[in-house]
Amino acid sequence: MAVGDGTIPALATEPRFAQHLRKRLEEAQLLDARYRLQKVPGGSVALPVLEEKAAEQWLQDNGLQELSCRLLRIQDPVPSKAASVQPPAQKLRCELRRLLLELGESWSEELECDVPRTWQRHGDLVLLSEDSFSAALWAKLGPVLWETVASALGAQRVAKRGRVLPDKMRSPSVTLLLGHNSWVEHVDNGIRYTFDVTKCMFSPGNITEKLRVASMQCFGEVLVDLYAGGTCPLPPPLSPGIGYFTLPYLVHAAAAFVHACEWNPHALEALRRNLALNGVQDRCQIHAGDSRQLQLQDVADRVNLGLIPSSEEGWPVACRVLKKGTGGVLHIHHNVEARPVPPDLKDEERLPEESSSEQEDGEHQNSEEMESGGQEVLVARVRPEWWSWAEAAAARIHGLLAELHGQPWQTRILHIEAVKSYAPHVHHIVLDLECRPMPPT
Repeated sequence: MAVGDGTIPALATEPRFAQHLRKRLEEAQLLDARYRLQKVPGGSVALPVLEEKAAEQWLQDNGLQELSCRLLRIQDPVPSKAASVQPPAQKLRCELRRLLLELGESWSEELECDVPRTWQRHGDLVLLSEDSFSAALWAKLGPVLWETVASALGAQRVAKRGRVLPDKMRSPSVTLLLGHNSWVEHVDNGIRYTFDVTKCMFSPGNITEKLRVASMQCFGEVLVDLYAGGTCPLPPPLSPGIGYFTLPYLVHAAAAFVHACEWNPHALEALRRNLALNGVQDRCQIHAGDSRQLQLQDVADRVNLGLIPSSEEGWPVACRVLKKGTGGVLHIHHNVEARPVPPDLKDEERLPEESSSEQEDGEHQNSEEMESGGQEVLVARVRPEWWSWAEAAAARIHGLLAELHGQPWQTRILHIEAVKSYAPHVHHIVLDLECRPMPPT
């Protein structure tokens, strides 16, 4: 490891032995691959090593007198080509292996498997997964471990996930391991989100649905976002109430006004900050508390029900807030179980784990065209189970609206969007359902 004077330890040998020594050092996991082999005065070739004391002990244990090796230090070492293009995960492993050698600890297969290959980054904070760094040895290292992780990944702060707490708000269990401030900022599709990473979760998935919302034409419309966060005591929503869908509707889809419902106090604070951060605070009213108790009615052109596995408890509220004179569109999120995909189905027709659209998935081709406001919508590759659920949901909403208003309404399936695979044979989908009052006869 380089010290304050810019030097690193190395083993020097005659040029004819350099490649043999290099192989032996690689086998012993002592070669410092960050730097090039280089010539030193006297005609010898110096091979950078990870740790001076470990290299000295290795020489004594292996009796390599025939290679004429000697320890020295290289001034201003030259970085290797491999080091300049080293992937972050590989760099993290190299730095951790070097740290353990310096502390007199051995690297093992268990430790190798315990180091994460992926993580979330929020600005200068790296968020590690729950199952990383679980081996007992890591706990013995103290703060130097997290300083090494931060340095290897180019971060200033490090946090680690725990299990989601079994409270009604599904609060995250996140520990800040390095740093003092747990508020982070994340930019997603041009929208700035800030939140306390130890209090709120941010879902990096569902990108197709976020982009779809951003592309909607909502100019002049009023939207009710019933689940800006976990506003029902049900399993976790798509994200906490930090404006995951509220903000795309305001910033990109140009909605005139949004009513956002949220009951988590930590998420409420983040939502307020995010509205101001994106300059749309004057076009949104936050309703704190359980959305099932929402007092609004007859205000919405569009309602977003972004709760999975089911938002069904919110359907009566969604019907009540729709404008009774003109109706509107409901975007209903739901997890639907479907039959396994046949083994002979092409890979491109399978639903990806993280994101998809109806053009990328399916085992059933439904080419039925349906009129919608003068437009024709092609519903392609919609699985039969999705369609059956959508029809049942449309019938239920139809009944709720008729009962609420005492007059007939019509419901029409505009679109079924496949978001991602939520679990084996369980798909997260979104139903766009148009709801309009029938004209008097």
